[in-house]
Amino acid sequence: MARTILFGFLAGFVAVLVFHQGTAFILHNLGTYLPWSGNLFGRVGAPFNLAPVPPFGIPTVLSQAFWGGIWGIVLAALLQRASLPALLTGFIFGALALTLVAFTLVATMKGLPLFAGGNKQVWLRAGLYNGAWGFGTALLLLRPLRLRR
Repeated sequence: MARTILFGFLAGFVAVLVFHQGTAFILHNLGTYLPWSGNLFGRVGAPFNLAPVPPFGIPTVLSQAFWGGIWGIVLAALLQRASLPALLTGFIFGALALTLVAFTLVATMKGLPLFAGGNKQVWLRAGLYNGAWGFGTALLLLRPLRLRR
């Protein structure tokens, strides 16, 4: 159990910095080469946001990485029991579970409109960011947890 918690947290933390923010980097710069991508994804902010997050003033990207670590623990436990391949399970878990929590619970706590106010571009971006995080977390967990799927 301690191994699942430790590796789940570490994998989730690192996956935010590499996969989640890597996807943000790609989408942010995609508009330069593929102008139509703006119609699909909307305006994509720059990755690695260092703006402070209340109440402690921690940079946004580190706050995201911390919560990625917490979700990584949940995903690590789920992957040990999942019947689907680990990478697919990770992507689906990230794209659906994390996005739904962000669009409901987190939005309510921050006073934002539920489900991003129905903005499909935000839905697509969030699903892609969070799916990339889940894929990356599962990928990082395959060897430490000896997952064979």
